[in-house]
Order: sequence, then structure tokens, then C-alpha cells
Amino acid sequence: MIFELQDLVVNYGVIRALKGISLQIDEGEIVTLIGANGAGKSTTLRTISGLIKPKSGKIVFDGADITHQNAAKRVAAGISQAPEGRRVFAELTVTENLEMGAFLRKNKAEVRADMEEVFGRFPILAERRKQPAGTLSGGEQQMLAIGRALMAKPRMMLLDEPSLGLAPIVVKEIFAIIREINAAGTTIFLVEQNARMALKIANRGYVLETGTITLTGTGDELAAADEVQRSYLGH
Repeated sequence: MIFELQDLVVNYGVIRALKGISLQIDEGEIVTLIGANGAGKSTTLRTISGLIKPKSGKIVFDGADITHQNAAKRVAAGISQAPEGRRVFAELTVTENLEMGAFLRKNKAEVRADMEEVFGRFPILAERRKQPAGTLSGGEQQMLAIGRALMAKPRMMLLDEPSLGLAPIVVKEIFAIIREINAAGTTIFLVEQNARMALKIANRGYVLETGTITLTGTGDELAAADEVQRSYLGH
């Protein structure tokens, strides 16, 4: 097991956003967290990243308790995130955005080699390497957000709504890329509104409803569950 949440509680003021959730991720897996808007999915990822402090509970990565580590230490430990809404640095070029992903890394030659690898994985970014990120299409910005997260050399990547606002053909491409990144050895924790696509590529999944995990199973088991079909797959 590479990652575990133990009884995680997160409050926003008086509102309890996460009500003691527990989940596990094994090395090399794609695990997805599905749920309606406002269920607490992004809160879960932001807490794992160190952007939100939990009220109680434990976050364990690679055997170490990281509950009270700051965000930079978590990136250094091997957790990176492609955030919801992509959040690229619009004024900076594609290349500069990718360099921002590698800000904690000291070996410049390795960083250059990894950047070429990202450009190999996303040829459109190679073509646009000198363009400001704000001039890219939504799909290209999503590729850049994933590429930037890859530049941190993560062992586990957090993906928050990678298909949001993208055309179906681009969504297919993004999901194929997620599979490739996973096949190359990166563990993936995926938060995604498009439950059908997420469950198709996930080894396992969790269903989050108003801050509580209500169901867990393999991707296939969850896709076949009546509750999931009714609530998330439109059956």
C-alpha cells in the first residue's frame, strides 16, 4: 500500500465537509473517487495535497505520517496534483509552466530530459512550447496541467476533474494519456464527474456522498451497482 486516509475529518467553519473517511491506494493502481458536486471530492484532494488542514484523522504516504507536513514537503515526497480548472500560469509560456512543476528538483539535466519526455507524450505542447499558456485551448491546458504535475516526478498523481469542460473526443485522449502515465509506473488517484469514463479505467473506486464514503469496489463492480447506475451513470 502506498497511500492511506484514516478517519479523515475536514471542517469548513461550522460545516463538516468530510465526516471521517478512510481509503487505501496500492502502488501502481488507478483509484477513482466519484460523487455529486459538493460531495467533498475536491476537498479530499486538497487535504491530501496539504492545501487544507484536517480537523482530525491521519494521512499516510509510503509508510510515513504526512498529516502535518506542508504542501511543498508532500510534493518532494512524491505527491503531485493537476488541480480542478487546470490552473495553468496564463502569462508564462508552456515551457515555463513545466519548469514550475520541477521547482523542487536540483538536477537540471534530469529536468531537461523529463521535459522532453513530456513533450514526447504531448506533441501539441512541444509545438506550442514558446506560447503563453493562456492562449492554449482547454484540452491543451489540461495536458499542460498534467505535464506540469509529471515534472515533479511523482509516485502518486492526484487528478481533479481532468475532463471538466472538454469535448468528448478530447476527454477520450486525456483518459488514454492517464492510462499511459499509470502504465509507466505512476499511481493515480482520480476525482472525476464523468463516472462512466473513470470507472472504465480504474482498478478500484470509492463513492463519496456528502462527506461520507458509501460504496467501494472494483471499477467494474461499481459500474454494475444499481445505486451508481441510478445516481451517476444515468440508468
